[in-house]
Parts: sequence; C-alpha cells; structure tokens
Amino acid sequence: MIVPFAVGGPNDILARIVAEKLSARMDKQFYVENVGGAGGSIGMGQGTKAPADGHTILVVPPNLIVNPVLYASVPYDPFRDFDPVTLAVSAKIVLAVHPSVAAGTVSELVALIKSSPSKFSFASPGVGTPPHLVGEQFRLSLGLDLAHVPFSGGAPAVTSTLGGHTPILFCSLPPVIEHIKRGGLRTLAVTSRTRAQALPDAPSMSDAGYPEIEGEGWFAFIVPSGTPAPVKVTLHREIAAILALPDVATRTAALGFEPVASTPEVCAAFFRSESEKWTRVIRTAGITAAN
Repeated sequence: MIVPFAVGGPNDILARIVAEKLSARMDKQFYVENVGGAGGSIGMGQGTKAPADGHTILVVPPNLIVNPVLYASVPYDPFRDFDPVTLAVSAKIVLAVHPSVAAGTVSELVALIKSSPSKFSFASPGVGTPPHLVGEQFRLSLGLDLAHVPFSGGAPAVTSTLGGHTPILFCSLPPVIEHIKRGGLRTLAVTSRTRAQALPDAPSMSDAGYPEIEGEGWFAFIVPSGTPAPVKVTLHREIAAILALPDVATRTAALGFEPVASTPEVCAAFFRSESEKWTRVIRTAGITAAN
C-alpha cells in the first residue's frame, strides 16, 4: 500500500488503519510503504511501475489530479495509469478568521475585504493544497483583493492566524477544530455542500449564500491500470465494510474524516469533475509549483 507522503500525516494514518483491518479480514499481510516527495508525485509515479495484479494499492489525496496541472511534468497520468477503487473519505475545509476580524458571516467578510483593498491575506497549508485552491476559488469568484500566504502544513497556517498575522484561514478541519471550540478562531463556513459533522452549527457555503464556492479534501484508494475487475470489486467491498466498522468510524472522525466509500465508477467520475474544476482555478490564478 503506497502512501506518497511521509509517515504520520492523515494520508498515512488512514492507510495504516485500513491496512491493519484488511490484513485481518483477508488473511493476507498488507503493509504501508511511504514514498514522499514532489507533492506526492514520486510515490504515485512509483505506483505506475507496479504490476497490475492486485498486490499494489495507492492511497491518494487530491494531489493525484492536481499535480499534473501544477507541475511542469509528473511521472504519471491520473486517468491512464490508475483505476479507481473507492473514494474512501472526505475532509471538510473551514473558512475561519481571527477574532479581531469584524465579520461574523461570509457576506460580512466579503464586504470587509472589498472595503479595504490590499489589506487582507489568507493562510493555507501550502501551494496547491485543497484549502489553497478553495481560497483561490473564493478570491476569483468574488473578485477579491486577497493575498495568499502559503505555509508548510496546516499547523503553521493555523498558528499564523491565531497570532493575527494572516487574519483569514482556509484549512482542513483536524488542525483547527480545537482552536475553534476554544474561541481562538471564528468559523464562518465550511466549503462543502453539506455541514461538517464535527461543526454542525457552522454553515456550508451554500447556506451562506455562495454555492459556487465548493471544495473539500479527500482520500481515495486506487490501483495500477489493468488490475483485474474481481480484485477491484473485492477491495471496494472490503474497504467500504472497514470504514463502516464502529471503531474505525471513531478513529477516522477524530481525524476530521467523513466516510464516503463510493463505487469505482462514481470515484472515476468524481476524479474527472475535480480535475476540471481545479484546472480552471489553477490556470486562472496562474498557480505553479516547482518540480
């Protein structure tokens, strides 16, 4: 099971939870191999070299479909080189502000930014991450003068906003939820079609009146292209069953994940729609990442 990022991140934790359960359920030893670098491209490139025999699985975030647009070159094609197994979980993204920001709703924040050109900036966990792309979608769709300040992960982005250095934050839920509950940050919305289970009082962007601003993090299980259909059916069935287990649901909820467990066909269609949406945002905003 290839994880194209370092040990300890949410991608790695999800993979290890599922690998442990798959090993027990299928009486075969599944193990995780971390292959980090280039925003996940190195590990995903390694996945293209594996035999399509069902013995190699990759656990991937949106970088799968975003990297080919961000980087000048990547060692894989997300649609030609891989077959989807399941979109396993989604991860809500939060729009939050420092308490000093005089806005209690998304509409008030938009009005505040428009009334003060060149004054506001937003923090994100890094260039090309889902929170960054949603922030750019927010900026572009509403014509806002809003600077992006990228960090090397969710924790430093949250720290910057807690300190008031970057008054606005787009971030996935896990690094930020405790600060929201303690009042260190104010949530204005979650940038998804539905509210977050962990923050039921926070409106979705649609609730807030901005349905065109929509995006979230996610993790999917994929296999090398040409993997036999019965193998994909079995993996989908087992992973979906694992995500529904009470102990797994508790562990994934603590990470800010919500189960999806889509079919391979639905997952494939989702990859296409995500690619189209974020390609438009990346190219309009002129976002690039160095190889």
